[in-house]
Amino acid sequence: KKREKKGICVPTGATCVLRAKFSASQFWDDCRRYNVTVIQYVGELMRYLCNSPKRANDREHGVRLAIGNGLRAVVWKEFLQRFGPISISEFYGATEGNAGFINYTGKIGAVGRANVFLKAFASFELIKYNVEQDEPVRNEDGFCIRVRPGETGLLVIKITSSTPFHGYAGDSQKTEKKILRNVFVKGDAFFNSGDLLMMDQERFLYFQDRVGDTFRWKGENVATTEVEATLAMVDFIQEVNVYGVSVPGCEGKCGMAAVRLKPGESFDGESLYAFTRDTLPIYAAPRFVRIQNVLEITGTFKQCKGNLVKEGFDPNVITDPLFFRDEKKKSYVPMNPSIYANILDGSLNL
Repeated sequence: KKREKKGICVPTGATCVLRAKFSASQFWDDCRRYNVTVIQYVGELMRYLCNSPKRANDREHGVRLAIGNGLRAVVWKEFLQRFGPISISEFYGATEGNAGFINYTGKIGAVGRANVFLKAFASFELIKYNVEQDEPVRNEDGFCIRVRPGETGLLVIKITSSTPFHGYAGDSQKTEKKILRNVFVKGDAFFNSGDLLMMDQERFLYFQDRVGDTFRWKGENVATTEVEATLAMVDFIQEVNVYGVSVPGCEGKCGMAAVRLKPGESFDGESLYAFTRDTLPIYAAPRFVRIQNVLEITGTFKQCKGNLVKEGFDPNVITDPLFFRDEKKKSYVPMNPSIYANILDGSLNL
């Protein structure tokens, strides 16, 4: 990431300020000290800034533009309200990808907007995707199906001389897995982004979820990012990471959330139940909640789900506080070995 920042600044003659380690408490002091006008963000970085203690000089800085990706809409709004009218250019892309998008209009939550010029340069489509079978949906002729505005679909980008896909060095099998063939006509080839996006009626594009993160429960697709954005509005929750866990005897995966509580706050099962009942479809409300002191993240501030999925909801193994969504009590109640056993033997129907 440091090399990327330098690469942008060197050809333009701009000054690049680097810090050895990110510090939310020192971030704005650094911006003031070095007269920073443009900042770059990744993952959850902006939320860390919003979670830091408020200061009287929060709006006293020279930053005019923030560019990056992974900014949730709810954090986007909070960031602007707290730190002032900074232009935010959220973008979408991948190192190995053959095209990308950037939001140059400031539309909150969007990663870009489709237009004739963009389509001419990079022919991309959003196609129907079967989450359970982990593959695109194809019609009777064997071709993929475009989704309609407002529907979530897999982003694929046509491989051409102007938008080539060079693949992965020394790994031809991995390269081939990222190529979808015979998408709309026989012989065509598209780069498989592995990401689910949605385009609205105004042609704004919104990142929805990674293919591997979205799960299916009660016949419905559950986008983890949408549930996370909703739960982030709960007053006692500081951070949240949503994922699907396997339950014996049940089709699909059941929703679970790992959360970190705000300092000095306690978990309120009844309040959370009432909130999720009013804000989420019944299939999207997490059935299990795990309280953690720290949520695992990558080096680029992206949340990790792998270990959480593997550990599931077994109170005999997990030492963190666990809660179960009890529909009869209309609350999230403490998980115990008895409830766990009843779920496993099917006597407690989810």
